[in-house]
Amino acid sequence: MAELIIIVALILSIVLHEVAHGYAADWLGDPTARLQGRLTINPLNHIDPLGSVIIPGLLFLSNAGFLFGWAKPVPYNPYNLRPLFGQGRYAEAFVAAAGALANFLLAIIFALLIRSADILGLTPAVVELSSYIVYINILLGFFNLIPLPPLDGSKVLLALLPTRAAMKYQEMTARIERLGLLFTFLLLFLFINVLWTPFSVLLFKVFGLLTGLGGL
Repeated sequence: MAELIIIVALILSIVLHEVAHGYAADWLGDPTARLQGRLTINPLNHIDPLGSVIIPGLLFLSNAGFLFGWAKPVPYNPYNLRPLFGQGRYAEAFVAAAGALANFLLAIIFALLIRSADILGLTPAVVELSSYIVYINILLGFFNLIPLPPLDGSKVLLALLPTRAAMKYQEMTARIERLGLLFTFLLLFLFINVLWTPFSVLLFKVFGLLTGLGGL
């Protein structure tokens, strides 16, 4: 039962990540996500069979030690976005970063619940569930900020680079994007087998700072 609740929390966190992209785009003048009915937390509107079901399910069944996934990307038209700080690329970066920011906000909210557990009279079960929600959202936030496509961090980094470096980086990401799903699996393989150990150290440090707990 607890495992089912954790998977549900993961799916909802992923959905809120995508909805945040849509709201950010809508706020900047692009109604695409709203017109397509994607500004909703109904998981059925966002579930991607591979990223929302198969990958999390395989990670769970294989006892990989962590869970993550993704939903169908919320569509937006960058040409409809109002420039941010006078730059169109900053507007795209804000839309891209909105998902991770939503995850970090959720992590902070539930971390505050954990820190206020005695005052609020929360049961150990609620504290445990909240700790998983904090952990899941820290993981989703940082993972999506990795600066490689199709992750959001690639658009954030693109906006921060000087013009010449940004052009070279954009050429590189265009070549990577042509690999499509193949590169996604290569990225997952690299993350699980090479990056997970240092990445998990970062996650548990941030988890401890937010919640005051030693670990899950």
